[in-house]
Amino acid sequence: MVLSDRDIVAYLEAGKIKITPEIDQTKQLSSCSVDFRLGNTFMVFEHSRYSFIDPRSPNAVAESMRKIVVTEGEPFMMHPGDFVLASTVEKLELPDDLVGRLEGRSSLARLGIIVHSTAALFEPGWVGTATMELGNLGRIAVALYPGMRICAFTFEQLSSPAATPYRMKPGNKYAGQILPEPSKLSAEAE
Repeated sequence: MVLSDRDIVAYLEAGKIKITPEIDQTKQLSSCSVDFRLGNTFMVFEHSRYSFIDPRSPNAVAESMRKIVVTEGEPFMMHPGDFVLASTVEKLELPDDLVGRLEGRSSLARLGIIVHSTAALFEPGWVGTATMELGNLGRIAVALYPGMRICAFTFEQLSSPAATPYRMKPGNKYAGQILPEPSKLSAEAE
């Protein structure tokens, strides 16, 4: 069951869903979702320096990326074919019986901007900002401004609380993240 705007507000007021900083409900709350805003930190791949990424090498991913911090009021330019990691301004904390789903916004999709490749599910017990996998599928650059509404979260009730919420899961790799985090695939046991 997807939560409605009424249920989202009730969950926020009861502290079951925690979003910080507090959202502006007149701008960020829709009939069944909450818009999150784009942060100012981006992780870009240095494709001109590296010919490939070895996901089994602990340092390969981090070394192949560069952090860019965009100053207030300035855009981050997403060129055609670009793929970057970015995070939301808002930090999300979910209870043990609720799933969050990150969705793209239609207005940006119509410009060719996607906000996630495959990582749309935020497990029960998630805490942290959302790292988005931004891509420009179009043929023209698009200016993205920190603070703009970039994605929407919907929330679904589980049939019962998770036995092991994400934040308590042994080996969780991204709980508590604040900035966009590169892949930690090398940390997985084979």
